[in-house]
Amino acid sequence: MLDATNRSGGTATASPRASAAQLTTAVVVVPAAPPAAGLTARCARVLLSPWSRLSLLAVLLASAASVMLLLEPQKLLTDSLPSQLGGATTVVAYAVAYGVCTVAFVPRPILNLAAGALFGSQLGLGAALGGTVLGAGLAFCLGRALGQDALRPLLRGRWLKAADNQLSRHGFRSMLAARLFPGVPFAASNYCAAVSRMGLLPFLLATGLGSIPNTAAYTVAGARASTPTSPAFLIALACITVPGLVGAVVAWRKRHRLRAR
Repeated sequence: MLDATNRSGGTATASPRASAAQLTTAVVVVPAAPPAAGLTARCARVLLSPWSRLSLLAVLLASAASVMLLLEPQKLLTDSLPSQLGGATTVVAYAVAYGVCTVAFVPRPILNLAAGALFGSQLGLGAALGGTVLGAGLAFCLGRALGQDALRPLLRGRWLKAADNQLSRHGFRSMLAARLFPGVPFAASNYCAAVSRMGLLPFLLATGLGSIPNTAAYTVAGARASTPTSPAFLIALACITVPGLVGAVVAWRKRHRLRAR
């Protein structure tokens, strides 16, 4: 066997075993990336795309409307809720249920009349207004998160662009007028505001302030429904009927003006 060092000559000579060990190289095998990662990313992009989210919003709203038609939650509010809870808890629970029901397209006049009949004029007004603002906020957040990105590119017509510009630049006063005007549907105004660039806080403030007159009239009528000849009930009925007639006349005149153009 040869030594690693030649002691006599002073010249280092590597042995065959050492040379073989030094020349041997390790082969490292790098595993290939799994193809499932790319498939997961593509599925996530499809599911989070604007049209997928809009489809989810449509499914949620259709399901809520179906539940409203089948279960009739407004009867649950008027029949079962007061017997299960008591005091301020009932008012808060009614306001929360009111908000959820408006998202499910339960008509607000029915809920307002029920609030007045259950809690009286003052507490009924508070519960109805709280539920109105909550329901509007829920619809606004749903529309903003699931529908805005898909629907904004479709705002191409002159009237659609004008409405979007009005809500985006003058959101508070536009929504305040929409709440005060009796002919504007509650759900439609919520989702129109969500598609625009209007802020959430002005939307909620305008909803709360603009809904006071109409909501108060319905709650007072509900509270005094047992005495239909009382002055309070007659005044409330007039506050409901007169704005509705005025709104119908204004809408009819504007429709004929648009046809004349």
